[in-house]
Amino acid sequence: MELMIGIGMCVALALMVVFAPLLSAHEPDVNVLENRLQPLGTAGHWLGTDHIGRDIWSRLLAGLVWSSSAAVSATFISLTIGAVLGLSAAGIDGWPRTTIRWFTDTVIAFPGLIVAVCVIAIIGQGWLPMVLTLGFLGWPVFARVTYAEALSLMQRSYVTNARLQGVGRWSILGGHLLPGILPTLLAMTAFNCADMLIAESALSFLGIGAPLGAPTWGNMLAEARQYLLREPWLVFAPGIAIVIVVVAANLLGDGLTQRFRQKGPAPLL
Repeated sequence: MELMIGIGMCVALALMVVFAPLLSAHEPDVNVLENRLQPLGTAGHWLGTDHIGRDIWSRLLAGLVWSSSAAVSATFISLTIGAVLGLSAAGIDGWPRTTIRWFTDTVIAFPGLIVAVCVIAIIGQGWLPMVLTLGFLGWPVFARVTYAEALSLMQRSYVTNARLQGVGRWSILGGHLLPGILPTLLAMTAFNCADMLIAESALSFLGIGAPLGAPTWGNMLAEARQYLLREPWLVFAPGIAIVIVVVAANLLGDGLTQRFRQKGPAPLL
């Protein structure tokens, strides 16, 4: 049930991303001061407007595009780096394995948010710097899981048989171990997307992620703080949007985890 709900929610969100320009009659960056702070249900602005007259619904859609693309891209970077390093550490003994494990532990030891703040402060704000920073900070968890799963699978008889038949090391890693690890990585990817979206929103809220004024949920929360008591919907709208996406990703991850757990490990050959 969780899997189906998660898939349904994620598909609906993906369709909203694709058809975002068609779902709103207003540009997210156009401000009309005479329409500022319009309430819910206003004609032409069914979610109202913000403090400078921008349409809330349009900005929520634009924020979905920005935040989801950033979260998915950062997760893909983390997954790629982590899977490659994790498999390499499992397949190569000696100093390469020690170096990769030491590097992984070193990256984990640094507070992620503080590192992200420092890096973005140096290289500048924007979608790409934020994605690269989050992607680099997120790979150790993928590397650790990949490494542990690969070591476990290397004890299977089909891997031993492949080794005895003279199959190369990298062929074993990519052709025999990686397929067995993919289900776990797929579930982790869903969870990581939720974490990345929260991190992106937090950085934008602090003013160091997306450029100021960009239609992101973090920026919307930051801009609405001073109107919390007067117009609480300005805060609730992006907050609820973040919760919906995070819940969808977590339901998908939980559903995938349960599905793969029910199937059980691959049979020994």
